[in-house]
Amino acid sequence: MRAGVGLPDVSKAPHPLTALIETAEDSVRQGLAGQLAAYPDAAAVLASVCVHSPFLAELIRRDPARLLRLLHADPAAGLAGARMAMAEAVQAATDEAEVMVALRRLRAETALAVALADIGEVFDLAAVTAELTATADAAISAAVDYLLREAVGAGKARKFTGGASGYVVLAMGKHGARELNYSSDVDLIVLYDPSQAPLRRDVEAASFFVRLTRQLVRLIQERTPDGYVARVDLRLRPDPASTQAALSVDSALDYYEREGATWERAAYIKARPIAGDLALGESFLKQMAPFVWRRSLDYAAVADVHAMKQEINAFRGHDAVAVEGHNVKLGRGGIREIEFFAQTQQLIAGGRDTRLRTPRTLEALERLAEDGWIGKSAREELSEAYVYLRRVEHRLQMVADEQTHTLPDEPRLLADFAGFMGYASREAFAAELTRRLTRVQRHYARLFEDAPPRAAVEGRLEFPAKADDRETLATLHRLGYQQPQQASVTVRGWLAGEPRVLHNATARERLAAIVPLLLDALARGGEPDLALIAADRFFRQLAVGLRLFSVLARNPDLVRLLATILSTAPRLGEILARRPVLFDALLDPAFFGPLPDEVALEGRLRSQLAEASDEEDLLDRARRFRQEQHVLMGVRVLSGTLPAEQAGDAFARLADVVIRVLGEQVIDRFREAHGVLAGGEVAVLAMGKLGGREMTAGSDLDLIVLYDFDDAAPESDGPRPLHGTQYYARLTQRLVSALTTPTNAGRLYEVDLRLRPSGRAGPIATRLPAFEVYQAEEAWTWEHMALTRARVVLASPVFRGRVEQSISAVLRRRRDPVRLAADILDMRLAIAEEKGDGQAWDLKYTQGGLVDLEFLAQFLVLAHGVAHPEIMQTSTVRVLASAGRLGVLDTVDTQLLTRACSLLHDLTQVLRLAVTDAFDPALASPALRQLLARAGTMPDFATLDAHLRETQQEVRSVFLRLLSGPQIRRQR
Repeated sequence: MRAGVGLPDVSKAPHPLTALIETAEDSVRQGLAGQLAAYPDAAAVLASVCVHSPFLAELIRRDPARLLRLLHADPAAGLAGARMAMAEAVQAATDEAEVMVALRRLRAETALAVALADIGEVFDLAAVTAELTATADAAISAAVDYLLREAVGAGKARKFTGGASGYVVLAMGKHGARELNYSSDVDLIVLYDPSQAPLRRDVEAASFFVRLTRQLVRLIQERTPDGYVARVDLRLRPDPASTQAALSVDSALDYYEREGATWERAAYIKARPIAGDLALGESFLKQMAPFVWRRSLDYAAVADVHAMKQEINAFRGHDAVAVEGHNVKLGRGGIREIEFFAQTQQLIAGGRDTRLRTPRTLEALERLAEDGWIGKSAREELSEAYVYLRRVEHRLQMVADEQTHTLPDEPRLLADFAGFMGYASREAFAAELTRRLTRVQRHYARLFEDAPPRAAVEGRLEFPAKADDRETLATLHRLGYQQPQQASVTVRGWLAGEPRVLHNATARERLAAIVPLLLDALARGGEPDLALIAADRFFRQLAVGLRLFSVLARNPDLVRLLATILSTAPRLGEILARRPVLFDALLDPAFFGPLPDEVALEGRLRSQLAEASDEEDLLDRARRFRQEQHVLMGVRVLSGTLPAEQAGDAFARLADVVIRVLGEQVIDRFREAHGVLAGGEVAVLAMGKLGGREMTAGSDLDLIVLYDFDDAAPESDGPRPLHGTQYYARLTQRLVSALTTPTNAGRLYEVDLRLRPSGRAGPIATRLPAFEVYQAEEAWTWEHMALTRARVVLASPVFRGRVEQSISAVLRRRRDPVRLAADILDMRLAIAEEKGDGQAWDLKYTQGGLVDLEFLAQFLVLAHGVAHPEIMQTSTVRVLASAGRLGVLDTVDTQLLTRACSLLHDLTQVLRLAVTDAFDPALASPALRQLLARAGTMPDFATLDAHLRETQQEVRSVFLRLLSGPQIRRQR
């Protein structure tokens, strides 16, 4: 092993491994000590593993002898031997339990051996992915063989030879390409041919193979004391929301022939049979070849692929990248852009050039360069970036065996990860990473940059002033416009200067240049006639046009982004029409970089309010500031460059700043009239979504106002003195009014004070000692649950400390977890009876939705805060992650719940921007369904819908298991 740069120096301190092997046999401890002494590089690698990876450290602690065996062996030979041993154990197994043990032992050995060989630079990327893939292949193949053997033994199937079972498992994605990542799901498609299956006459093929597939998933995916093999994802099959886990070959072929999408063509580049009837799998892929690899190189296909690129990144933005929280797979300049760069050109050219039909990304780049499709520098830079980014991805996943691709979002944690990568500092790692990301972005931006839009490919688009052009009408119809004549009339009206902003001939000329692209982009939303009406309304409401049209003409991505906004979030479009200057911000290189922090936001707001001429102007300026920031954050959400957790935090950060700055202005003006109170203090508590930093564009502000003053001097000293209680009640009313009163610039926020003690029946502001007594003696469980999200946003440092101490005392109180869980379940049942819980797209209230996740997080805080104060965080996802780190939740539950939380928040952010009423998928526009699929990182809406429902079922199961354990004797 070779120690990388930046790995820890272990020559002077006790080695971190020592604590992990203290219970091992003497011979094992001595053997490991000898290895550490003899091989300093290996000692450094192991130190890095022990310090940075709880998952790998636990593997070592559970079986130190395995570590010693791995250190003595050649890793590739050792893993080949482990796979053979697993196959022999499964062959000899007499029940599923023995099979699961054998499979999981192989996976654990692979995880540790590959990690050490990767970190120690014994394996390159090709070796790492090959070994991970070989283990997955071997495990799935052995599991299928066992299940088929059991079926024969049970009389369900006849004996067969040569693997001719009529049942095959296809590996897709990275698994199919033998590029599996360290903690990857395995994407599988399972097929069967009833005409070839050796089933008994009374056995129905469909139900038999679906049941067998479910057994396979359980053997591979289920967590046991020995761990798991891999998470199984079957959602790449045709129409996963309405099809069974296993499909017949004929039904699959029929689907792809009828409605297979371009992304499904791309997916089959990497398809590979790995288990069961391999000959059947090869036959199926041979039949699929004409669907995947088309002989003709037509411009419509190029335009379609270009549109796929735009759906992946609605707006490219600039080179600025925020390293903290960056997703190295899906983010800008990430792994997916490299894979897309290769795969799309394979789709275009692979029909005629069979050499390009390789599933492996690096090999595809090499062959594309050899055949002249890409330049040598593009191949070299993209290949080097791919290897580097995959290394970062693997290292991220080694930390906790999570399928994550996202860098830590806190500088301290990112610095720690940089150390795991072998860098001396966060800055050194960030510089190396961003250099690769910007290179990838540059090449990705050029991909099909000159490809004509589909509108230009489909036919002529001309809009003469006096009459509709017949060929143009036909082109519009082919693009999907159901009322092409009305569409033509609309566009001719634009070019005739009907909207006020198009009276200028130069503006009309600029607009004419983007009309084909705009019509194409609107058509791709799926309801082009409605989208064109929205575009017409936008142009007619537009305050100033020439500069905007010039910007659009120079930036095709901005045209597509405008089409996305108009098709999915018309309210944003209306704001942009009134304030087109906001488009300038989208062209600022800093716009898609790091979001402004609280200090920067506060500085901007203070400088704008300082110029206010009077109170009305001050309120208008505050509203315009909030509106601008909301629009810009909303655009980032729609463009896919702002993930949910960051968006929720950004909306909350903005609200914090507005409350604090405007609150200080209100307090100053209030004091001018009423003076101050001796010992007077006030605090504004953020609750709910604001407190948890999970706000969306449409969130209200849930607030509680607390105060205190000196009883010895209960009146203020101003021109119009007030008693303390009345003083803070009126001050609270003033603050609420400043936040909620509509002005010419609109409304800031809706404010809800109902979470205060006694709700509507209680005083509008509460004195702190009374608040403490109420929480100790009168508050219901739900009020303590609400308090888990309380956060002080406005207070003096001293009073902030008092309030936070009071909240902490409530949350850290010892509670009976059984009674607490029962109360929470009762509350959840009451909410379900009132709101319903059976609609999957009611993301908040449905079973397994956000309420379940929030209630579970609140239970964890209230039940474990006394023993683990670190768990007391206001964000749901951060509570769940902390519970996992502390061992309060097990690893699989933590991963499921945190991933579910991110998914639901991602979808909620989009829906709050796009719709005002309940979301009904059947009524949603194709554009919105596409946007949701992208937000959920799924290839299409049907796959997203299946994934959402499956996730909700899993969350609900965990929710009930953790809150309805055997100690709680209640029927639910």
